[in-house]
Amino acid sequence: MDNEFSQVTVGTIERRINEANGRLKANNYRVSIQKIGRILYLRATLPPKPQSNKVDWHQQRISIAPANTDGVKLAEREAKRLRFQLGDGCFDWSDYAEIVTDKALTIGELVIEFERDYFQRRARNFKSESTWTKEYLPVFKKLDVNAFLCADILKDLILTTQPDTRTRKRFCLGTGALAKFAGIDFDPSPYSGNYSPRSRTPRDLPSDEKIAEWYQKIDDAKWRWILGMLATYGLRNHEVFFVDFQALKSGNKILTVLQGKTNYRTVWPFHPEWFDQFGLQNVKVPDINLNRSNSAIGGTVSQRFRRNEGLPFKVYDLRHCWAIRTLTYGIDISLAAQQMGHSLAVHSNLYHTWINAQHHQRAFDLAMSKADRPLPPQM
Repeated sequence: MDNEFSQVTVGTIERRINEANGRLKANNYRVSIQKIGRILYLRATLPPKPQSNKVDWHQQRISIAPANTDGVKLAEREAKRLRFQLGDGCFDWSDYAEIVTDKALTIGELVIEFERDYFQRRARNFKSESTWTKEYLPVFKKLDVNAFLCADILKDLILTTQPDTRTRKRFCLGTGALAKFAGIDFDPSPYSGNYSPRSRTPRDLPSDEKIAEWYQKIDDAKWRWILGMLATYGLRNHEVFFVDFQALKSGNKILTVLQGKTNYRTVWPFHPEWFDQFGLQNVKVPDINLNRSNSAIGGTVSQRFRRNEGLPFKVYDLRHCWAIRTLTYGIDISLAAQQMGHSLAVHSNLYHTWINAQHHQRAFDLAMSKADRPLPPQM
């Protein structure tokens, strides 16, 4: 990188961009300056480009100047001029020629800038890192880093995946976000398909009797306690390490999840008898590394029960079992969703696919056992 783009100069340019944006915002210009690579862009709500399929105004970028100190001055002047054009109704795309092609970013450079922007808009922590590495990076790795991004490249990438799958949905999400960032007119939604949690084939879940049986088989007292907690409260694997232990020790059966994927919430035990049967008041927490992402912590739990304890079902099945158990208890689905840290739509779409004839029979038997049920008319 030449001297003009040394770290010191880049810092100076970004500071001047922030100052310019502050002035634009203070005067309600509704146009901002954005630096991507070595180019400055104006970002504003603009009418569709002449060749666009879109009809509504939407957020777009206009390449305006090289990313240097003089370019920032020019960009601020052009931002003001753009605002007046929009206000007077005389904006015309033909007035704005794009930066020459040899200064355009390659896909590799664009992804680097996208990542930088992504973590400027959210705290860089285990949760955001996990989203980046699982949802975005696998998609971007399939692109040719030396090519220049266009709608056809993104469409072709999406079509390499199977329709109506979680992978297809992830690729549509990633390519759509990258296209929006790059200012490319590309809508991936027609290719997204019909994937939803309902599309997954439900696996056989363990019965409550089998769960209780395997609780007794776990030799290590700390991991036995973990299994009891996951079964009784339907927690995500990592959440069991981030609950209010003091309340449990005092005998409070209503559990408080302090942090995790969905942060603070309260959960009730189903079955409540398991609180005492599994000795959950006697808190025993395995000593594992918690300074990791939630998925890494959860993976340790899964591996422990699969490799060391020989659990014949997936430990995450305990969460599915808890969800279905609340239905047989007659718990309102919206309340169960809150306790699991789900939206109502996610909860309904996911767990209604796991209900089988056995669960319907248990709900029926529970309803019939209630003394105040209505009697049928006499013949």
